[in-house]
Amino acid sequence: MPSSFSLRRATPADSAGFLRLVNALADFEKLDPPDEAAQKRLLNDAFGNRPRFDAWLAFADSATEPVGYAIFLETYSSFLALPSLYIEDVFVLTEYRQQGIGGALLRKAVKLAQERGCGRVEWTALDWNVNARRVYEEKMGAQHMNEWCLYRMDKGAMERYLTK
Repeated sequence: MPSSFSLRRATPADSAGFLRLVNALADFEKLDPPDEAAQKRLLNDAFGNRPRFDAWLAFADSATEPVGYAIFLETYSSFLALPSLYIEDVFVLTEYRQQGIGGALLRKAVKLAQERGCGRVEWTALDWNVNARRVYEEKMGAQHMNEWCLYRMDKGAMERYLTK
């Protein structure tokens, strides 16, 4: 158990550790990890000339590589006329959970949202991840939005739709 940990924005030098954590999240969620081409896009979108998201890493004192990460990006609310901070991923390696690292990453998101003048913070959670949902609702006071349904189109669905 680490005595402490630190958070910082990821840099290009962190690419290997960042990708390792993304792959670990894919494994946790029982999804295919990003292939080589997707990994290159991910790193370019994180660290290229036009970053599309912010990546933050968590480092435990006892570990040489990052043990957790979060990805944040801004969306926009036309009704609030303010940006929203969207949390795409928050993940901590199993052996480093229950030590406040995930909570610190979530707190960082809320702090960044406040600093950026965002009107809200949003994210999704898998229905089977009851531990995360409990944290969000009981510890953070976040509201589960029953009235909104998440929809998604993958590349194949987009292509089919646009060729109709």
